[in-house]
Amino acid sequence: MSSPLVGIIANPASGRDIRRLVAHGTVFDNNEKAAIVRRVLLGLEAVGIQRVAYMPEHDFGILPRALNELHGRSLLQQTAGPLEMPVLGTSADSTRAAQLLAEMGAGCIITLGGDGTNRAVAKGCGAIPLIPISTGTNNVFPTVIEGTIAGMAAGLVASGRVGDGTTRRAPRLAVLMNGEEKESALVDVVASSVPFVGSRAIGDLSTVREVVLSRVAPATIGLSALGGALLDHATGGAEQAGMHIVLGDGGSQVLVALAPGLIEWVAVTEYQRLAMKDVVRFQPGTGTVALDGEREIEIAVTSLVKVRLCADGPFVVDVPAALKGAALAGHLHR
Repeated sequence: MSSPLVGIIANPASGRDIRRLVAHGTVFDNNEKAAIVRRVLLGLEAVGIQRVAYMPEHDFGILPRALNELHGRSLLQQTAGPLEMPVLGTSADSTRAAQLLAEMGAGCIITLGGDGTNRAVAKGCGAIPLIPISTGTNNVFPTVIEGTIAGMAAGLVASGRVGDGTTRRAPRLAVLMNGEEKESALVDVVASSVPFVGSRAIGDLSTVREVVLSRVAPATIGLSALGGALLDHATGGAEQAGMHIVLGDGGSQVLVALAPGLIEWVAVTEYQRLAMKDVVRFQPGTGTVALDGEREIEIAVTSLVKVRLCADGPFVVDVPAALKGAALAGHLHR
């Protein structure tokens, strides 16, 4: 039986979109991503992982730089290698890398990116659990976590040394066009009046007509923060599976952190809670549909767009639970 395999998908383009310029966020430097990956590798090796496969990319070479900076201290410098795949420089690279890792039987995938990166990975990873490290702009799905800890947890998960109850299945939003599922999102689906995909990122809130959220929780950023601001009114304080929100003048206003340092009052005309399997039908009209903050689909006035809240999203590792389980089982003792 081969030794456990851990995959790493580090997006060199994450944290560098236009939202960083129009708000007060800083560009997430690829040197910092390489430093995070270096600590991930050290964490993996500390728990005995000897096989790592990673997504190749031409922009910066995050993984090769991280490996080189180990200065001969790690066996992974000889055993870690890139996946054999073409590099297109698009989100398709992350999806293809995840598919290959699934085919190779990886036990865990560590991602570096934002919501968009993880949406692309989720399309290809199947049942492989993810540890998403936040290096994007608006991050709801990934979390800020020290690379060392992420590496240790991923290695323990991949080698089956964490016990039960250390992964959870995240929800997703299925986008149906004229009755057929076309795309999927992890955090939010937005109907915009902008007719073209263009720069993808949503920069003008006045163009947003409707928002569907996969979950309602406080302390998020971006359009998903609308749900947190409406939490008390809609649910009595309890977090819910999802929400459908219609924007427009004439309703109440909620204070929302739309981007780093960008906080605005947003007018909401109506909203409703969503349970799993609920379906929302967008109002007709030309425009675009944005997935996890980026416009992806152009729609005609005759298009029928629906969004379904599904429980079958990607598996995500609960890092504290994984480390606790490994400790209780004696895997961190000798």
